[in-house]
Formats: sequence, structure tokens, C-alpha cells
Amino acid sequence: MYYRLKDNFILRGYDKLPYTLINRSNGYAEFLNAEVMYALNLCDGSVDLSLPAIPEETRKIIAQAEKVGVIEKCEPGNGLNEIQKYKKYPARYIRQALWSITGKCNYKCRHCYMSAPDAKLGELEHEKIMSIVQQLGDCGVMSVSLTGGEPLVRSDFLEIVDALLERNIMIREIYSNGALVNEKLLKELDARNIHPEFNMSYDGEGWHDWLRGIKGAEEIVNRAFALCRDMGFSTSSEMCLHQHNKHTLRASIKHLGSLGVRSVKTNPVADVGAWHENGYGESLSLKEVNQLYLDYIPQYYEDNMPMGIMLGGFFMASPSMPDYFEVPAYKPVCEPEKMCLCGHARHVMYISPESRTLPCMALSGMKIQENYPLITERGLKECITSSSYMELIDTRASEYFALHEDCKRCKYSLRCYGGCRADALGVDENNIMGKAPGSCELFKGGWVEKIIAAVKKARPNAKSPVIDDPLWKN
Repeated sequence: MYYRLKDNFILRGYDKLPYTLINRSNGYAEFLNAEVMYALNLCDGSVDLSLPAIPEETRKIIAQAEKVGVIEKCEPGNGLNEIQKYKKYPARYIRQALWSITGKCNYKCRHCYMSAPDAKLGELEHEKIMSIVQQLGDCGVMSVSLTGGEPLVRSDFLEIVDALLERNIMIREIYSNGALVNEKLLKELDARNIHPEFNMSYDGEGWHDWLRGIKGAEEIVNRAFALCRDMGFSTSSEMCLHQHNKHTLRASIKHLGSLGVRSVKTNPVADVGAWHENGYGESLSLKEVNQLYLDYIPQYYEDNMPMGIMLGGFFMASPSMPDYFEVPAYKPVCEPEKMCLCGHARHVMYISPESRTLPCMALSGMKIQENYPLITERGLKECITSSSYMELIDTRASEYFALHEDCKRCKYSLRCYGGCRADALGVDENNIMGKAPGSCELFKGGWVEKIIAAVKKARPNAKSPVIDDPLWKN
């Protein structure tokens, strides 16, 4: 009896995580012990697993692997594809890179983190971009999302795509304003047998042009959404909220749903980059944002959940699981010594137009980004193994609580663990270990109770981790 790994699974190893099973269809990894890795290594079409020499424990592991769809029976000699075979990388595990391949843009967005209309961060020349692609492959990064600036303004965009594909790096998303999303581009991607999701911002009916600084931008992005839908490319969106467009939230989400957009993420405009430099001052307060989101929750259900939504760290729901919701800022109870302060960045790395490895894109508009290493100077391996970037993403909540005794004593401490670091930098851009006002307002301001009440009224059978938490369980 012979088995082989199914084609979408590969075996890998990383520094401190030597036994890893990766599902190439979605990029997610499962970290294994030595016994399970040994069993899966036998599933290469060359070993008769019915032989008496195969240990009983190994047989049980193989039976379970078949049950969950990782392996399949095969004919003798029907071996693995070369890419599936075990390979160990010399760097820490990073699941995905969000990579700004340029700091240039063809729009004039009023709120740009990196002041892309002025090309403040520029872009690397072709050879350096290709070097980073090679390093991503050498370090075992399995997927990337391409952003900017506007990534499609690069004349070598498709060369970058091809270089990534040559190294078996999945292109998960392309972030774009939509102006250069056309039939020719989508056909080029389709010819390469890839269909990355296009994430295109939409900033409110009647207000998109104003925020993007280009006349006709709303019509352009609507056309791009429709084109992607018609040509079989999934789309998502992000919406930046401010005093002028906040009233369009409901209509905008319904409109995006009508265009087949899969999901939308909303956030208030942050007072950094171009927004700060030009002193627009139309930002929303924390209370205003939370009230806006709370008012929208019943409307979302009344509108039959037109798409998946993530209202900042406030509320998340999807029509794919209509009786489930989350409060994204809420974290499961864990020992502070084990909880990473910036957990998302442990798996998703942001690479700036200058090649800095940063915990998130928001830092690219702040002076503090200069504290983090450049791939072009230190190399990706060192950046994600031993650097200020790694120091941050290895920082535990216990270190934050040591600096903030009042936070440690707070009854919500094991639900927020200090909150978002980018939020903290919005108060003091030189202190990444500062307090995050958004989390304080959410938890201490009673908004979680209000969210639960709003959802229960609109969707009585809805479930959520916050409902089951003793702090809010009735």
C-alpha cells in the first residue's frame, strides 16, 4: 500500500520550526512534531506502508493524514513533485510578505501614508527588486501581496510577477487604485494561470474622487471592479472614513456588494503622511468612529449581509458564516509571557518601497521606520532572523505590562494585551511601546457590550468568542 502527499502540500523546515506542512492552495502552514514529519516523508510513493516494519504509531498518523485529505493512495513509483520534497530554509518562518514594490503613484490621495503623490519613498531599480525576489525564495516565503504606491505603475510589473512565480511564490493580492486594471493585464495574469485578488479602495459614494485627488476616480474603480468580476478575478476593498464621507458607509457597502466585491475593511483616516502634512483636520474621533460602526451593525443585517466586513478592530462578520461575528481587537486569553505583542507581524511582514522590513504598512509614514533594517543593506535572512524587526515581533505582552502597571491591573488586560502598536504610534510616533487609545476606548468605553446587544437584536442566534467570555457572558 503506497501513499503520496497530495499535490497542494509541501514539506518544509525553518529556523526553530524544522517540521512544517504547507498547503500551497492557501499558503497556510501546520507545524509538526518529528514523528508526524517522519510519517509524511514516507508518503512519497516509494515505500510500501503495509510492511510489518512500519511502526503502529506511524500507521495511525498516516491513517489520520489520509482522513483529513493531506495524502492519497497511489501506484508504486508515483512519487512527489520536486517542490513537494522536504527542504529546510536558513531563516525564521514568514507566511506572507506585503510588499510595496514602488513608492510612486498615479493618484494624488490626500491621506497617503507614504506621501506617494510626491514619490517620497521612490522605488528600487529593477536589479534590486529582482534580488529581493530571490531572497524571498531563498528564505522560504511562500506568498506575497503586491502594493505601492500604485504597483501597476512599474514598467517591469509583469517581470516581477514572473520572477515570483519562477520561485513558486504565490501572488495572493494586488492592491491598486484601479486606474491601470484593464483587460490586457487580467489576460496576462490569466495566461500565467494565476488569479490574485484585486484589493481596490473605495472611499464613499460621491467622495471617492475628493480623497483620491483625481477627477473620475470613482467611475474608474467601479469599472475595474466590474471588469474583475466579469473576468473571474476576486475583489476586495478598503474604505477610509472621515467627517465628509462617514454618512455613505451603508450605501457604499451595498454598492460594493452589487459589484461582486467579496469583502471590505474600513478604517478612519490616520493623521499621518499627506493628510498630516496638508492639515486637512477632517479626522473622526474614536467615539465618533465607534458610534458610526455600532449604528451600522443592524443596517448590515437588514441589508442581508451584502459582503464580508471588517470595521477596523470593532466588528467583523461575513455572509459565509451568517451566525458568527468577531471583535477583531479582542484576543483570546493567554499567558502574557506567551502572547506576542504584535502577533500578526510574526507571520505577515511588510516590505517598504525602500526595502525596510516593518511590522505593518502604517509605520512607513512615520519617522520610527528608520529604526528598522533595509533588505538591500542587511539581506532578508538577517532582517527576519536577527534584527530590530525580529525583536519587535518577538516582544511579549509581559514586556508591555512591565512598562504600564495600570494596564496590567486593568480587567481587560488579557483581552487587549496593550492593543495595536500602530495605534500607539499615532499618539507618540517615537514610542512603539506606548498605550493604544483605540483599545482602551473599545473595552473600557463599554463598546463590546453595545456590539453584543446590537448583534443579538439583529441576529439572535449569532455566536462569538466575546459572547462566551466570562467578562460579557450573561
